[in-house]
Amino acid sequence: MTGSISLADKLATFQDYWSPRTVTTFNDCDVMVVKLKGEFTWHKHDDTDDFFLVLKGRLDIELRDRTVTLGPGELYVVPKGVEHRPVAREEVHLMLIEPTGTPNTGDKATAAARKLA
Repeated sequence: MTGSISLADKLATFQDYWSPRTVTTFNDCDVMVVKLKGEFTWHKHDDTDDFFLVLKGRLDIELRDRTVTLGPGELYVVPKGVEHRPVAREEVHLMLIEPTGTPNTGDKATAAARKLA
């Protein structure tokens, strides 16, 4: 990496929702940005935690026993094995960090393809 990365600039390069874009990697992890709107599917990650940092908007992370609501600058980590569903009632911008190759649905058969920003 030769310079800084503007997450806002990376987010401006695409319009589709629920399609994470890798902006860099470190320690075998992808640092990604993604735009969300609507409800994602209920899912879990058996082998990894799920890191969410809200950059813009408000995100509800529904868990089976409660809902965690995040605003800009707030983060939450869903522990591995915990079923959850992100819900964005308006457009939300996120930064995600997860081990390279982790399927966003927890299942490789239904996961979005990895794209670069």
